[in-house]
Amino acid sequence: MASASPDFVKAVNNPRLMAAALALHDNRLSEAEPLLRAHLKADPFDVTAIRMLAELAGRIGRLADAETLLRRALELSPGFGAARANLATVLYRTNRPGDAIVELDQLARADPDHEGYANLRAAALGGVGEYGEALALYEQILIRFPDQPKIWMSYGHTLKTVGRQGDGIAAYRRALEIAPGLGEVWWSLANLKTVRFDAVDRAAMVAQLAEAGLSDDDRLHLHFALGKAHEDAAAFDISFAHYAAGNAIRAEQIGYDPDETSGHVDRAIGLFTPDYFAARAGQGCDAADPIFILGMPRAGSTLVEQILASHSQVEGTMELPDIPALYTRLGGADHWADRLAALSGDERRALGEEFLTRTQIQRKTGKPFFIDKLPNNWMQIGFILSILPNARIIDARRDPMDCCFSNFKQHFARGQGFTYTLDGLGRYYADYVRMMDHFDAVLPGRIVRVVHEDLLDDPDGGIRQLLSQLDLGFEPECLNFHENDRAVRTASSEQVRRPINRDGVGQWRPYAAWLGPLQAALAI
Repeated sequence: MASASPDFVKAVNNPRLMAAALALHDNRLSEAEPLLRAHLKADPFDVTAIRMLAELAGRIGRLADAETLLRRALELSPGFGAARANLATVLYRTNRPGDAIVELDQLARADPDHEGYANLRAAALGGVGEYGEALALYEQILIRFPDQPKIWMSYGHTLKTVGRQGDGIAAYRRALEIAPGLGEVWWSLANLKTVRFDAVDRAAMVAQLAEAGLSDDDRLHLHFALGKAHEDAAAFDISFAHYAAGNAIRAEQIGYDPDETSGHVDRAIGLFTPDYFAARAGQGCDAADPIFILGMPRAGSTLVEQILASHSQVEGTMELPDIPALYTRLGGADHWADRLAALSGDERRALGEEFLTRTQIQRKTGKPFFIDKLPNNWMQIGFILSILPNARIIDARRDPMDCCFSNFKQHFARGQGFTYTLDGLGRYYADYVRMMDHFDAVLPGRIVRVVHEDLLDDPDGGIRQLLSQLDLGFEPECLNFHENDRAVRTASSEQVRRPINRDGVGQWRPYAAWLGPLQAALAI
């Protein structure tokens, strides 16, 4: 969320808000919050103060609170443009790009030349799969603002997504010409997986790391990019040192607790018994449209998606946020199990129907089946089967060491907090397997498993078997998945545009000397 605006300046000029505004400006949030709450207790209709409190909530990740506050500000003052812009940002950050576009369209009518609104709208258009319109908007913005490196970067992201890799690389390189210290751009190049940095690139990144005042975010992105650069040069000791440094920064920012994941799996195993499903047979929404591909990130799920999305009956979408959003409404870690168990048949059906309604914006072709490829949905298998009992579920499985180390090398734009320590990675993988083993025992054969290495060994047989298990007729286009020009947003976007290969097999082995904590957590 933006931290400065005319409304913010006006707040600073109000003596009653001066101290709160200065504390917020200096990021002294623990001081700003009680000051703002005291002010709003005395004047609950001060929309500038409400927006400032929403600003604070957004900075500490309380996005639901920020949304509530911003909607209250707009209820009191519908023309409050800064609050509406903040609301659009919150909606985008909470994976509701369609809702963000509604707010941005209203802002654009009042201020059609606003660079920030247009940039966010382009990103949101990409979020709903309107990539052509997003690219056209980015190009219009860049004509007017050609020296904005982050816009060049966002433009590069969208070009990469639609398969225009060369143009995407050129956009990233243009961003670096303007801002060579913008670490996210270096990482974006590395994240293509197909770009090999040369000695000049490595030297440029090392020089930027030495710059005073470099932000933690720029620093961690540069470390991840340098990890990839030195890996390409077979300098594995230097490569691992950079990967470890980048992960350490991000781990400190996130503070992931492996015990929370283990506790979730324990509760799921306790709830989802054969009796649970027998007592609820016939409940939920009976639609068979969704195909969920889940498991660990970096396990080959994008490859499975690309194969299935090459079938005439299946539409590929993206990693959809809707199952986690619906699950969160059950009350989070402390309450979800009891509340899910208590839902009536009508409530289960309504939740399944809501999922279909929410995801309709991503469905462009009218094909009867569509894919949700959010890997973390493995944690919600029981919830999915409770509200969508006819949904198809695929577990994309990869060798634990290859999979976990691939995650350790990967900086994710959001989420996946478990990937930033070796011990946390190993525990997460073990919990994931424990959950899948449980559902294999409770509902034998219900989950289709695709083992990545088996698919590499026998692509033709593996693809035919997968289609058969999903009751989809064989189509030769599925064998030629790499020729599919659909948009792909994940880190594997360029890899799945090539025929099946074994490039990723055994990539952890040159790093074995440093992976003891991972092996210990995996118990291998």
